[in-house]
Amino acid sequence: GVFLYNHLQQKVRNAEALAQKYKQQQEALSAQLQVVYEHRSRLERSLQKERGEHKKTKEDFLVYKLEAQEALNKEKQDSMNRYGALSSQHKILKNQHDDVKKQLLDLQLQHNSLKLEHRKSLESHSQKLSQLQHDRDSEVTNLQDTVFKLREESKLLRKAHQEVHSQLLNAQAQMEEFRQLKEALQKMPGLR
Repeated sequence: GVFLYNHLQQKVRNAEALAQKYKQQQEALSAQLQVVYEHRSRLERSLQKERGEHKKTKEDFLVYKLEAQEALNKEKQDSMNRYGALSSQHKILKNQHDDVKKQLLDLQLQHNSLKLEHRKSLESHSQKLSQLQHDRDSEVTNLQDTVFKLREESKLLRKAHQEVHSQLLNAQAQMEEFRQLKEALQKMPGLR
């Protein structure tokens, strides 16, 4: 009986020690679980904060993207308007240039015709030199005045033609500049 009593007491002590060990483990696990819960709570709060900041950042980005797109569209429209105005101006200058060229050609033809008439007149005067010396001299003087005036007019027309040609070159340079601007705008990702 004593042996059995001692044996049972030993088993009780072992069971108590085991129960104490399990209790300590349970307390350690409870503490660890509390730490895990607190950490999870902090993570959830941090996640909510990050989500809020992400949402605000996304909204700010959308607003910025919309404003940038509107600014780009406005710049594109302004460029197209300026290009259209330059194209119209170029057409006007080109028409003026063609008109001046036509006038110059007409004057050259007229000048050649007058030169031909003058040559014929000289030939005729040479044949009638003995009878019409005085008349021929007067006619030559008149024709020389006419030729001088026509040459002066031709010089003025050439000068006007050069000015129009210079304006045309300037307009072409501006068109090339806006063509490069248009290509640069087309290369921008937002525009595509």
